[in-house]
Amino acid sequence: MANQQEATPDFERRRERLFRELRERKVGNLLVTCPYNVTYLTGFTGEDSFLFVSEDCTYLISDSRYDEQIGEECPDLELVLRPNTMPIIEAAAKEFRQRATAPVWVESMTTSLAQWEKLVELMPANACVTSRGAVEKLREKKDAIELAAIERAIEYAQRSFVATCALMHEDQTEKNVADELEIGIRRQGGAGAAFKTIVGVGPRAALPHGRPCAMKLGEAGFVLIDWGAKENLYLSDLTRVVITGKVTSKLEKIYRTVLEAQLAAIAAIRPGVMMSEIDAIARCVIDRAGFGKKFTHGLGHSFGLQIHETIRLARGQDRPLETDMVLTVEPGIYLPGFGGVRIEDDILVTKTGHRVLSSLPKDWDAVRNSPNATT
Repeated sequence: MANQQEATPDFERRRERLFRELRERKVGNLLVTCPYNVTYLTGFTGEDSFLFVSEDCTYLISDSRYDEQIGEECPDLELVLRPNTMPIIEAAAKEFRQRATAPVWVESMTTSLAQWEKLVELMPANACVTSRGAVEKLREKKDAIELAAIERAIEYAQRSFVATCALMHEDQTEKNVADELEIGIRRQGGAGAAFKTIVGVGPRAALPHGRPCAMKLGEAGFVLIDWGAKENLYLSDLTRVVITGKVTSKLEKIYRTVLEAQLAAIAAIRPGVMMSEIDAIARCVIDRAGFGKKFTHGLGHSFGLQIHETIRLARGQDRPLETDMVLTVEPGIYLPGFGGVRIEDDILVTKTGHRVLSSLPKDWDAVRNSPNATT
């Protein structure tokens, strides 16, 4: 683990893979405007910078604020520093005109309409073309260095969760719990929270993306917590339900149904299986239990540099899973007025099947027998 932590990604190899992808798309070059894609291809972690890539030349367009940082993070990369008074899209257009690289393909998902209009205005007619998904496709499959960072992010999140649960009491608010989790991640060595922590007590657990408020743990018998950690730019994403009071038969039924759905879906994960099929397996379990209309979101998603990347386990996603994809499996049932249950783990697709990367207990007996539970 330590050696993987110290290893540096082969950014040149990543760019070579991108060139192959571009050739398949009959694209000669690409202006990368997504900051996560810039980081993935270069190692640069700053902001407000674009990357131009082609087989003839590759250069980073940035400004003087990042001159020294770029020298440290990607010293071999050609750097074009724009004046602080020149918008970055104008600097890009100027560079394109001088180097006569046209047509220029531009990432459409992260280039604003205003930037696109300015680029078209400054470039010759038909010199700019939109492109999408080339770098994101490469990011779908994690290499050993990325996987090691994700696993550390999972470990930091899990350790913080265990420590936070040990301190729970009925007078704590949802916000108290979220704050403690996020502080705990940093105490464990993580860079911080992967996203805004979700904490929902009782009825508020029926809000899949509910934000922490002043409701206290003692106001209901359970709490749903969705959290994650960040480590070396990579993220983790987990959800658990914690019993904080009286255990009811209704909660037990819902919990057991969600867990059965999750375990069935995870068991089916392997290369070649359609993403929609994994979603359907979990959805079938929940449908049989009578809660089909209360499972209101897709089963899971990929993550890495971003918490939601391009892969989705959901209806209509008729793409096969591939080795080295990392994704969540998180079925849920949400009943307004009562609450919700979601169980989420992080899964790696392997050559022969899958590996569950997270390890927090989730079987009903472990949840039911938590320190604050009562019968």
